[in-house]
Amino acid sequence: MPTNLPPEYFDIEERYRAAQSTEEKIACIEEMLSVIPKHKGTDKLRADLRRRLSKFKSTSEARKDAGKQTSPYHVEREGAGQIAVVGPANVGKSSLVGALTNAKPEVADYPYTTSRPIPGMMPFENVQIQLIDTPPLSKEYEEPQLMDLIRRVDLILLLVDLQAYPIQQIEDSVALLEEHRIVPIDRRDHYPEHRRLVFKPLLVLVNKTDDERLDADFEALCELLGKTTCPLLPISAVTGRNFDRLKPAVFERLGVMRIYSKPPGKEADLSAPFVLKQGGTVEEFAAKVHRDFVDRLKSARIWGSGVYDAQMVGRDHILHDGDVVELRI
Repeated sequence: MPTNLPPEYFDIEERYRAAQSTEEKIACIEEMLSVIPKHKGTDKLRADLRRRLSKFKSTSEARKDAGKQTSPYHVEREGAGQIAVVGPANVGKSSLVGALTNAKPEVADYPYTTSRPIPGMMPFENVQIQLIDTPPLSKEYEEPQLMDLIRRVDLILLLVDLQAYPIQQIEDSVALLEEHRIVPIDRRDHYPEHRRLVFKPLLVLVNKTDDERLDADFEALCELLGKTTCPLLPISAVTGRNFDRLKPAVFERLGVMRIYSKPPGKEADLSAPFVLKQGGTVEEFAAKVHRDFVDRLKSARIWGSGVYDAQMVGRDHILHDGDVVELRI
């Protein structure tokens, strides 16, 4: 049976072959698994990738157990997604991460206060999302390890200052990322034939839109940019303005969904969802619950979108955010 793999799979596969570190290989395999269509023709390929992923993760864990020193730019993934907060110096990245998470980055008026990545967890409804405060994007102080970190994350939040030439900040930041083969996914059409590029979802946060008096400036910025850039959202890291819009926008841009497990004969635990990529199947959910369940899975009952309560479905059934699943082993 043909596999019918999408073009992006081959781009990721090429990056996988060129990857030097175990962490990069793990990230590439996870990306490949996320874009492979789920049908019988890809079963063998997906199984092979899962075996390789397991092997690399075991190797990575063994290295950690051996006490080998890791780079400060290697940040362990936690929560529903890993997000890099990037941007020029003094736009408020540390203030934003400090306001949204449990992290305590140093905040100062002088540039380059942040010299290494600082992670923190942002709560959104019943999940946690990892934000990473990063050193400034700068042509004068390029850090290759920072670019490696950005390649590995699930989403980029580009923070700019509404009151300090935001168009120039956006253009310079995107240009620097693209020089390092990191392209906003909204600009994919600009690179139809280029491989070895990493396409990442990107959301532009326009900081220091502190109150409604500055909304006109933000609207003017959007008009000047037109449709040439990624989605923009006005916020204030100091006052917390529009944080209620920021959190759901981040979750939506991550492209993930929450699935709840229901043990047979018991109520579902709605406080602790499993997180899958959008388009994930019952089989992928079973692997999240327990790796042995994949081989033993017979069917599942579903409560949620597009089904009637307790509908029986097969392992290829596509799940939706908020679905409750009872696995039949």
